[in-house]
Amino acid sequence: MRIQPIVEGKGEVQAVPVLLRRLIVAANAYPLDVNPPIRRPRTDFDREDGVRNWVRVARLRPGCAAILVMFDSDDDCPRDIAPRVQAWGQAEAAPIPCYVVMPTREFEAWFLAAVESLRGVRGIVAGATAHPNPESRRGAAEELERRMPPNQSYSKTADQPALTARFDMATAYQRCRSFRRMVNVFSLIAAGVGITLEQWPPTDWMTP
Repeated sequence: MRIQPIVEGKGEVQAVPVLLRRLIVAANAYPLDVNPPIRRPRTDFDREDGVRNWVRVARLRPGCAAILVMFDSDDDCPRDIAPRVQAWGQAEAAPIPCYVVMPTREFEAWFLAAVESLRGVRGIVAGATAHPNPESRRGAAEELERRMPPNQSYSKTADQPALTARFDMATAYQRCRSFRRMVNVFSLIAAGVGITLEQWPPTDWMTP
């Protein structure tokens, strides 16, 4: 049984499978695996025909048992957009479960929330501290760059997958509403394919 992601960014093509496999391990949901993502421009997620078209394509991928659509909210409110996109996607995917996750502002906000766990990884400096409100405004990638040496820049394609493999998911869960949404959607995907998660999220994620 495979989760088929549909994503927007170049970095997410590599990073989202890393994230989903980490969640699979954390949840002991080993019957699940992940297909390589389908990448589409943001404009496709703004149109019903665009969403439905790529959900149809996703359903044809090998072993597709669930579909995850992920794109950054940027300056939009996920509560305004995600339900509409999910309704379009689920109408086309049924009976396969289809869910939408929109990282608030940017995927990198989850790194900013747990940046202490990334010290020494991909150039994050030893004294890096978390942003007090990582989902509050645009520019999460630039904020990460400020936590790197002056001669180093952040690369979505090189750094995003590597940081995804290492950021502390418990801290991100505590500090980011949109990451809590990601964790909840993972449980819904598991339930939708017939997997019962014994303890989700893990008990030690619930409190700092």
